[in-house]
Amino acid sequence: MKKLFILLLMTAMGTSAFAQFEEGKKYINASLSGAGLSYSDYEGFAFGVSTQAGYMFQQDWMLLGELGWDYRHSDWRSVCLGAKARYYMENNGLFVSGGVRFLHEFKNHNDFQLTPELGYCFFLSKDVTVEPVAYLDLSLADFGHNTKIGFKLGLSYYF
Repeated sequence: MKKLFILLLMTAMGTSAFAQFEEGKKYINASLSGAGLSYSDYEGFAFGVSTQAGYMFQQDWMLLGELGWDYRHSDWRSVCLGAKARYYMENNGLFVSGGVRFLHEFKNHNDFQLTPELGYCFFLSKDVTVEPVAYLDLSLADFGHNTKIGFKLGLSYYF
């Protein structure tokens, strides 16, 4: 068991060698967030879906646009639109990002959020990654009730 764990760890670390974080690269991503893996003041089952598109404007630096939807209590509850910057650490596949987004809940509540994230690029091939990400959505309108922490999993393509 110990040997298998070491082999999987070495394989995961070795796949980051495929990293293609050069200037001019483009990026698309689809993510699923929440699904019981997030915490906020809301109770019950919730999940979110989002899509991102990005452009590598400099070595290891990317600008991203995001569009997402949240589902709670058996109904689509909100839509968000955001922008962020991401920095890749090529030697280990980690990335950090931060940005701002506008959240509109369908009950006529609007909010701006700060969105720091920490994630990892696990390359399945030269251009396709699986990206687990820990995130924090800091509400600027109502920090105590609308701030959310969670985990999302995305599938990405670099071209």
